[in-house]
Amino acid sequence: MVCQVIRVAVAGASGYAGGEALRLLAGHPEVEVGAVTAASSAGARLGYVHPHLLPLADRVLAETTPELLAEHDAVVLALPHGASAALAAQLPADVLVLDCGADHRLADPVAWKTFYGSEHAGTWPYGMPELLTGATSKQRDALVGARRVAVPGCYPTGISLALAPGFAAGLLEPADVVVVAASGTSGAGKGLKANLLGSEVMGSMSPYGVGGVHRHTPEVEQNLTGAAGEPVTVSFTPTLAPMPRGILATCTARVRAGVTAAQLRDAWQQAYADEPFVVVLPEGSWPRTSDVLGSNVVEMGLALDERVGRVVVVAAEDNLTKGTAGAAVQCLNLAFGLPETLGLPRTGVAP
Repeated sequence: MVCQVIRVAVAGASGYAGGEALRLLAGHPEVEVGAVTAASSAGARLGYVHPHLLPLADRVLAETTPELLAEHDAVVLALPHGASAALAAQLPADVLVLDCGADHRLADPVAWKTFYGSEHAGTWPYGMPELLTGATSKQRDALVGARRVAVPGCYPTGISLALAPGFAAGLLEPADVVVVAASGTSGAGKGLKANLLGSEVMGSMSPYGVGGVHRHTPEVEQNLTGAAGEPVTVSFTPTLAPMPRGILATCTARVRAGVTAAQLRDAWQQAYADEPFVVVLPEGSWPRTSDVLGSNVVEMGLALDERVGRVVVVAAEDNLTKGTAGAAVQCLNLAFGLPETLGLPRTGVAP
């Protein structure tokens, strides 16, 4: 282990993802929180926009400039999609940049243009250490010592980890993959939107991004294609749930002829046996979003629906922790040669 104090800046610190990154970084034993920056909230006390961050409450949000960020060992970019690339291009090569936006996740420029509508900014190492990239290889190796990391999207985190073991083991058909996932309202960001008002959300669920148009779709397909070694297509429908944070993803795929429930469970258990942040629950147990609240853990349960020949995997995660900021800190640890679990909670908050 390399003992060091890593000075980390957070850009976009006034939003939910930026606030969650600061919550984790403030408790990290090898990190000093440096500049906290924002756009429209610049000049405000951090405690005004994030009252729960008591140790950092008196910090003042600065304007986001490359000159200020360049003074740090690492920078977390918690910015809207499309806003990271230009800023990151102005930062020194030796500064670790953890982009929580989508700008550098996709390898295919056409997929980026189709789903995001702008020019592709390039591809960085993808920040999901546990993701299978073949029968036995994982993404972790690409992150050790990295200085540019594309932090995964919240939906792709749970969905990709839920299905990758089956594709890597050659147990699943690459077509007819169907995912329906529910997310808490924090996944839509902190900006005021009429459809996210309490009176609109409480006691109600609603779909959005229906018909294969959600921007996380190509990211999920990219991840599962890498695990399978052949193109995988996914029908993904997200829904909005009346809760502030959390994702519950129900993921199904056709199994290949002759595949048994025992083979499926063995593949998942082998894939994640040594992973501290991915938990395969015992047979007959199913995850709840409340069990992973505030933790950096994805919990999942699986079963074989023998009648229709499909595996059903249900995964739960906290969209702000493992789904965003926790992944950034996990990658920071790998990049600087620290224990991967350092500063990251494995326990949730209950009730």
